[in-house]
Amino acid sequence: MPSPGPPARAGVPLREVLRADVLAGASVLAGAAGLDRAVTRLNVMEVPDILAWVRPGELLLTTGYPLREAPEGLADLVEALHAKDVAALAVKVGRYLDEVPQDALDRADALGFPVLSLPPMTSFDDVMTDVLTDVVNRQARTLARAEAVHRGLIEIVLGGGGLEAVADGLSDALDAVVLVTTPDGRLVAVAGPAGQRAEVLAGPWMDASGRLRTEDVSAALGLHRDGAGGHAVVAVAAGALDHGRIVAFPRTRTPDADDLHALERAATVCALVVNRDLAVAAVEDKYRADFLRDLVTGRTGPGDQVGAHAATLGWDLDRPLVVLVLEPDSPDGPDGDGSGAVSGARLRPLVERQAAALAGAVRVRDAGAAVCGFSGEVVALLGVPDDGDVARLVQQVVGVVRGDGGGGRRPFTLGVSRVCPGTDDVPAGYSQARTAVRVGRQVSGAGTVTHFDALGVYRLLSLVPDPAELRSFASETLGPLAGEDAEADDMRRTLDVLLETNLNVAETARRLHFHYNTLRYRIAKLERILGPFTEDATLRLDLALALRVVAMRGLR
Repeated sequence: MPSPGPPARAGVPLREVLRADVLAGASVLAGAAGLDRAVTRLNVMEVPDILAWVRPGELLLTTGYPLREAPEGLADLVEALHAKDVAALAVKVGRYLDEVPQDALDRADALGFPVLSLPPMTSFDDVMTDVLTDVVNRQARTLARAEAVHRGLIEIVLGGGGLEAVADGLSDALDAVVLVTTPDGRLVAVAGPAGQRAEVLAGPWMDASGRLRTEDVSAALGLHRDGAGGHAVVAVAAGALDHGRIVAFPRTRTPDADDLHALERAATVCALVVNRDLAVAAVEDKYRADFLRDLVTGRTGPGDQVGAHAATLGWDLDRPLVVLVLEPDSPDGPDGDGSGAVSGARLRPLVERQAAALAGAVRVRDAGAAVCGFSGEVVALLGVPDDGDVARLVQQVVGVVRGDGGGGRRPFTLGVSRVCPGTDDVPAGYSQARTAVRVGRQVSGAGTVTHFDALGVYRLLSLVPDPAELRSFASETLGPLAGEDAEADDMRRTLDVLLETNLNVAETARRLHFHYNTLRYRIAKLERILGPFTEDATLRLDLALALRVVAMRGLR
């Protein structure tokens, strides 16, 4: 299957170049899959070592004279020219080369690199003059079109328009469906006719949660052509900051390098809008975050005043609430500390991005919810649903924030509080949610969703202020079984199931897939190490607690 060829650039597609009168009689010998390559310049091959002098986008003309003594080298030359992003090789067949060797044509077909045959009487001077004139005119039209698009979008922004208005203006200018997304593919603005928008949003480049698959080749930067037409993708960037993507799906044609150039100019306008909105949002978000921080730490006034103040921010807090605390996760590395939590300079941008993702997921389900990013976490106050099923609501929200398989989606650990009947109970709920995050990460690792009510005895263990005391208790109670070797882990598993089944030997043997006598032997061995736990209820309680301590990963 032919390779996709060099990246799109401003120029004249080779298939259009071949329509020029001066190239009448030219034919494509091989590499027809590359006829959409853009020609930006021309060159003539007069020496065998031409590779040092070719440039991307060139249409290379040759009489075949440099190859007359060794035509078998043409196959390697084709591959080298393709690697240099040359647009095509045009040969005057019959002058010095009777024919292009078949192995060179096969190589060209495999690479999608066009090899052309020119009539013997073709004048290279005429070809260069006519084609270069066409290239220059085409580039001038491209620049004029991009400039017109840029001016139109700037006028929209100066008139106070946001990304939605910019997307609408770009859609009209390009006659295309336009998407503006975050860096990980979340839709910010969509423009174009409703029917065609629906088709685009149902395409394979979108995942089940409505996110552009930025991690997939179908949404990579550049041009994407297919049987249905195709689309163009550019990045919205300001300096080293990636603000998202603009994607254009032309309605009645295949996208080309001109569309890509216009989109790149539009991307600079979008970057200005994003930076403007971020500056305004930063002030507003700080005001909201300060109020929410005061609320969850118990520094606000009476509940009725809190509700009234929250209403001015668009929040409805005069109802039963549940507190969510989201902390970004990270593997061990330059932005991780080994505990599963993110630390360092990369934390703040990550918190802001996940706060925006959580706010977007919550907003469609609870318009009056409060969501803010603090220095190292995201805090949300959600209203309890009418059916009281908090777990289902949390599961839906988490599913949307995590997306469908990536695209820059960073993992996180989430803690959920008990239901808070009023705002006076929110500080306690915040403490519960933070405890759920910390203990959930210790017990089950990063990326978990933990409800405070599901912590059980772990909640009590988390209240012990000195982890060394817990480790000491586990070591003294379990003895050799507190180790990290495979045998200790295996014996702890046996003990855990025994205690869970209330010393039911038959049931324990079934769960562990042991023979009854094998389990009897293991019980005897455990009692030699730990003491007579089958007869001592207090010892069994100590052992059960010690096993829970060992399970808390942060204490190992």
